[in-house]
Amino acid sequence: MTDHKIPLAGVIGHPIAHSRSPLVHRHWLKTYGLPGDYVALDVRESDLEDVIRTLPKMGFVGVNITIPHKVAILDIADIVTDRATLIGAANTLIFRKDGKIHADNTDGYGFIANLRQGAPGWKPSTGPAAVLGAGGAARAVIASLIDAGTTEILLSNRTRPKAEALKSEFGSKVSVIDWVQAGNMLEEATTVVNTTSLGMTGAAEFRVPLDGLRRGAVVTDLVYAPLRTKLLEAADAAGCVTVDGLGMLLHQAVPGFERWFGVRPEVDAATRAAVLE
Repeated sequence: MTDHKIPLAGVIGHPIAHSRSPLVHRHWLKTYGLPGDYVALDVRESDLEDVIRTLPKMGFVGVNITIPHKVAILDIADIVTDRATLIGAANTLIFRKDGKIHADNTDGYGFIANLRQGAPGWKPSTGPAAVLGAGGAARAVIASLIDAGTTEILLSNRTRPKAEALKSEFGSKVSVIDWVQAGNMLEEATTVVNTTSLGMTGAAEFRVPLDGLRRGAVVTDLVYAPLRTKLLEAADAAGCVTVDGLGMLLHQAVPGFERWFGVRPEVDAATRAAVLE
């Protein structure tokens, strides 16, 4: 007999039953022959801090955090990384051996890693990036695009004040475009990113005019249900390089898995297949 606990991790949200993260992490645990498990935990905001502080006592080494807790978790964590502070949200917690809770945001990392894998020729400095949406995902995307070398971000959101708020945080590299003109900004963009839920199964239809898409532009949609969205289909037809949103989900999971279970997993065809079953 030993007193070694099987390492546990999971994802906390409300609701959470739809999450595909357990499929990702369980696939990697099996692939690399590692002990451990990864579970989905439905937690209300009023219970969040109590649950977080209890989990390490139960053998949890960390968790992912998703909607609606990604901002609130910053006030609970003891240590917050610079990138989580910049984005204003965290999606990955590490329960350290000294008892401290370490919060990070790997969404931006996942976004860039997915782009580089799906569009190996992508160069962020070749021209402006057009970003649709101004929510939490847009924060991560803008921060990572600027960090990667994009010099101009054209940002459009259905409610302009939210876009203006992001401009005030990220500075002169961000230009806000009215939503009714969102289609026009695609004409000069060499990178196009949809961070909204438009086009997602069960959500409102994606209605931004797409006839301005440039041939050769790299177009990605964070929506991955359906995998081939209206935006990606139109981009394919226009001769663009398209990258679906599933890869971001997979790549953002890599740093957390490595910290929790000690092995850096590979995002490959088998990983995608495991999530799409």
